[in-house]
Amino acid sequence: MAGKGGVGKTTVSAALASAAARRGRSSLIVEVEGKSGLASMFGSEPFSYERVTLAEGDVAAGRGPVWARTLTPDEALLDYLHGHGMSRISRRLVQSGALDMVATAVPGIRDILVLGKVRALEEEQSADLVVLDAPAAGHAITFLQSARGLLDAVRVGPINAQARDVIELLTDPARCQVILVTLPEETPVNELVETAYSLEDRVGVSLGPVVVNGLYPELSGLAATPAAAATSAGTSLRRGEAASLSAAAGFRQDRMALQREQLTRLADALPLPQLRLPYLFDAELGPPQLDQLATDLLRGIEAMDASVLGAPTQAGHAVRADEAS
Repeated sequence: MAGKGGVGKTTVSAALASAAARRGRSSLIVEVEGKSGLASMFGSEPFSYERVTLAEGDVAAGRGPVWARTLTPDEALLDYLHGHGMSRISRRLVQSGALDMVATAVPGIRDILVLGKVRALEEEQSADLVVLDAPAAGHAITFLQSARGLLDAVRVGPINAQARDVIELLTDPARCQVILVTLPEETPVNELVETAYSLEDRVGVSLGPVVVNGLYPELSGLAATPAAAATSAGTSLRRGEAASLSAAAGFRQDRMALQREQLTRLADALPLPQLRLPYLFDAELGPPQLDQLATDLLRGIEAMDASVLGAPTQAGHAVRADEAS
């Protein structure tokens, strides 16, 4: 998941992992910025590089576990060096600031370290579904392009091999898809469409369904006058309430009309299936709200034609949700 703040990138990551768990699949959410409220959505304590369990699996109930971890370039470098027999010098290199020097000399090295670790997690089949909560939309394209840039900059050696392995993952639709997330508003929709075509043209990744987040549920009966509605409900209104209710009904009608317009515009500009999630009128998102969003995602997925979705999710499948706003 990647994109500007405000469209629900992390929320959709959590809901997607929860939906997979409801179908008996294990999920691993990977954060690369480490500043989200992901842990609180599951009622869990904050986590770091080591994998933690956000939701326990239940074989009898057919539920899979949900795990999470944070990835940083420094920690990914330590893992890489450990795996190549350089444990004794690895931490000293990181503490000395060597990574900062290399990152300055070789742009994209930080991103390729993180993506290389994600590839390793997918290859090891660490979970049935790996969900990468990627950077903001502006950084997402350069983040995913880093491997191709490094192939040009570093012709041989382990970095070149790492970049090739990452490109192989990103361009294999059976292993990796980008899920774009937006709000039903003009600017987020514009940026999502632009991001989608940039990802396809410049990175070569496959796009999954678009998640439209924060939809106000459609309500009927808003055209009725407040007085008539009150009479129908067997109640009465106090002074001033009719005007307030009329204003509220007008706002909701305008909001729903705007949403319908943007959903149509998005479908015309980007011919991808849409998964729609409701706006939740809650101050905070916790396990009950997350369960509701997972239910809505599953309903949307089940309503899609299998030929549109393509092959079913398989062990080790990596999903990146790129959120644009």
